Amino acid sequence: MPLLISKRVNAERLAVLGWSRAILLQVAHPLVAAGVAEHSTFRRGSVTAVARLHHTIRAMLALTFGDAAARQAAVGGIRAIHRRVHGQLPVAAGMFPAGTPYSAEDPALVLWVHATLLESIPLIYEATVAPLEAGERDAYCAEAAEVAIDLGARAEEVPRTWAATLEYLARTYASGAIAVSEQARELAAAVLAPPFAWVVGPLARANRLVTVGLLPPPLRAQYGLDWDDRREAQLARTLRRLRRLRRALPRRLAWWPEARLISSPP
Repeated sequence: MPLLISKRVNAERLAVLGWSRAILLQVAHPLVAAGVAEHSTFRRGSVTAVARLHHTIRAMLALTFGDAAARQAAVGGIRAIHRRVHGQLPVAAGMFPAGTPYSAEDPALVLWVHATLLESIPLIYEATVAPLEAGERDAYCAEAAEVAIDLGARAEEVPRTWAATLEYLARTYASGAIAVSEQARELAAAVLAPPFAWVVGPLARANRLVTVGLLPPPLRAQYGLDWDDRREAQLARTLRRLRRLRRALPRRLAWWPEARLISSPP
């Protein structure tokens, strides 16, 4: 029996290259940036950064491939973290005045975070693994909707097709709610140059190039991230190399172990 498209996409280790792009989109919302900056371990040392990445991957795998108990535990853990993240915007940013309250339980913010992943992960999958058909993109959105709702998004607002996702993103950008704050720039620096980058050298450089290169140009400019034809050519070469690498890798190396457990080898 073929895997659901969400499982097939999320099975790929290379899909994590989409997370950095999604994070930069997420914190481009000033209220999300404030919550992350003031309540997370995002900018601490190497050990903390590696531990955070490990926990994030474990949660993703549980949500995608775990049984009902594992999935519920992951949702409960995330919602427990969200309950602790609330406060007020310290300085004005974009359309939001100083003192604007924020909460990680705000359904509108949960939806924004969800939509950034909904766009970024398939984008990276197509760039490094294989193209997706229109119906597969729609299925990916539909299959991911339940997680967003479980985490607090309003069911009637969660996009269930690729077109609806793009419409939501365009509408949110046009609303003025997305404006890169100083907190977001500091967080972006931590994402693009994490404390453990020296350990993984080439991978960290590739992650930075892919993340910056695939950002919407207006947001890239707001972050103050340089981009030119030379970097565009580097991005194209890097993506070609990643595609060649993925074609050469057997599934036992390309997929997470949890994904391999529910699918027989090709």
